[in-house]
Amino acid sequence: MWTKTLFKKLIPTMCRGYNLHEYQGLMLLKSYGIPTPYNKVAFSPDEAKHIAEEIGDEKVVIKAQVLAGGRGKGKFEGGLQGGVQIITQGEVEGVASCMIGKHLVTKQTGDEGKIVDKVLVMKKLVLSKEFYLAFLLDRKFGGPVLVYSTQGGMDIEEVSNRNPNDIFKVPISLKRGVTLELSEEVTKNLGFDHSKFQEIHRLLINMYACFTQKDMLLLEVNPLGVTIDGEIVVCDAKLNFDDNAIFRQKATHNERDLRQENLDELEAHNAGLSYISMNGSIGCLVNGAGLAMATMDLIKLLGGSPANFLDVGGGAQEEQIVSALKILQINPKVDSVLINIFGGIMRCDIIASGLVKAAERVNFTKPIVARLCGTNWQEAKEIVAKSNIHAMYEPDEEKAVKKVVSISKMLRIAKESGLKIVFDYKMA
Repeated sequence: MWTKTLFKKLIPTMCRGYNLHEYQGLMLLKSYGIPTPYNKVAFSPDEAKHIAEEIGDEKVVIKAQVLAGGRGKGKFEGGLQGGVQIITQGEVEGVASCMIGKHLVTKQTGDEGKIVDKVLVMKKLVLSKEFYLAFLLDRKFGGPVLVYSTQGGMDIEEVSNRNPNDIFKVPISLKRGVTLELSEEVTKNLGFDHSKFQEIHRLLINMYACFTQKDMLLLEVNPLGVTIDGEIVVCDAKLNFDDNAIFRQKATHNERDLRQENLDELEAHNAGLSYISMNGSIGCLVNGAGLAMATMDLIKLLGGSPANFLDVGGGAQEEQIVSALKILQINPKVDSVLINIFGGIMRCDIIASGLVKAAERVNFTKPIVARLCGTNWQEAKEIVAKSNIHAMYEPDEEKAVKKVVSISKMLRIAKESGLKIVFDYKMA
């Protein structure tokens, strides 16, 4: 039960990461000597049935494989509740049929959900205890941190809010790694008998080796279970990898399921842009992460809703601007666009040239409010004024945001009323 909010609090905001499916993560952990339950992935209901028969137990666990948290509380199109099910042998084929080929809606997928094209069939373990254990990067400490808790199998953010003393955070020295002292401390705080020390120490060393050698941002185990026979086993894992290390991790990167990822974000990343998709209607194109976040805050404050975070950076080229506007043009949620450029390193005339090229290449038709001020803003204004783009120029940031919010509201009302609005204005 991974919590994206806690992860964002501890990982630098602009760190790009990618995920693998649970079954891929469990295979990777197993290759590092980390104990996992018997499990196999199935791409059809019949295959799921045969895997359950291989396991041979009366009950098995079946898990929908999607790159989103909150599966257990999710809902499938067709009515099945829950992307994680503990079921009998006779139910496996039917439940798999209700999962495979269907969209699963969770708190992290949005209303459209994500398609499930495979399920993980896993041996059901009888656990006597559940713990939480994770390695992640922490901006505050400038390196890896071990986070662990006796409250496993739960939403760790809820545990943090309700009982913060139940969560332990320990910085890891890059030189020393997992020490005997650290393992002794973990063994004690989790309530294990000292006879389990060597097993805990080996588990931590292997997890840390996997985390560092595979360039991860997060390796989270929730829960780390103890069976009634005393066996320590990883029951569920979330792995997030650093995009900046792809050149070292091509084999792992090639395992990505691109169909499960946001296509706009992938396209933006390939163009060298910092882009995060959101659920609003006002597209944002801004230079600088701080200004981009402040712009989104101002849009919300004045009654609008941002559709994205998009930072073109301080050295963006015209081709990157074209790519950015292509993404905003094809995004059906975006009805209007705010361009907020404060030209310092980034020249406003480059942005203006990108706007014109985007209009020529993709027939950019959505209304634009442009706040271009700073380096070469006069040239930028002239470039846009001489083009065929109908953009409203406004140098005052708050006024620019008010205008784009008003335009967005007008478009929404017109759409609800079955009307079409045609914008015809020139740069002032």
